[in-house]
Amino acid sequence: MGHVRYRSEICSSAVHLKTIMNKTHKGWRPHISNGVNKTVIGVIATIVVLGGIIWIARPDSQNNNTASIIAESSGTLNAEEDSFDFGTISMAAGKVKHSFGMRNTGAESVVIGKVYTSCMCTTATLKMSGRTFGPYGMPGHGFIPKINEKLDSGEEATVEAVFDPAAHGPAGVGQIQRTIIIENNAGEPLQLSFTANVTP
Repeated sequence: MGHVRYRSEICSSAVHLKTIMNKTHKGWRPHISNGVNKTVIGVIATIVVLGGIIWIARPDSQNNNTASIIAESSGTLNAEEDSFDFGTISMAAGKVKHSFGMRNTGAESVVIGKVYTSCMCTTATLKMSGRTFGPYGMPGHGFIPKINEKLDSGEEATVEAVFDPAAHGPAGVGQIQRTIIIENNAGEPLQLSFTANVTP
């Protein structure tokens, strides 16, 4: 009888241990809620969408109507004036502007690649062939797209510079010089500059 009782107790203990192990094992199963699943899917979707936006907005995808800034041209991009002095201007009076004229004096077309400025206080707008491009500012303070438009031999264009003397606050008082850069395939970028004496 003692052996039977002992064996019965062992069997009972084994069943109890197995029950505990089964419960513990079930407790180890990871439980992921629907909320977590939705969050993971949302993060992945966001990454994919942002990647697509960056791919589309990359500079090389802009204005591919003219093959890269292309073969060099024997055209010549000349400015009617490459500098201008506003004289003394006041912050309180607001923005000032000046238009620079330029012309292709060469025998071949010149492709205008990009237009940008040397400072965030200045913007430039290109007007050519009855179309307007810009305004464009300083690289790093906004996206500067490729223009890639042809200026035919003998054709003229204008670049309108707009300067905000109040853009830098009190630190902007005094003599200033700003530059507009026009990248093209006829050689070095054309640079147009202006000066001013800024007062409050």
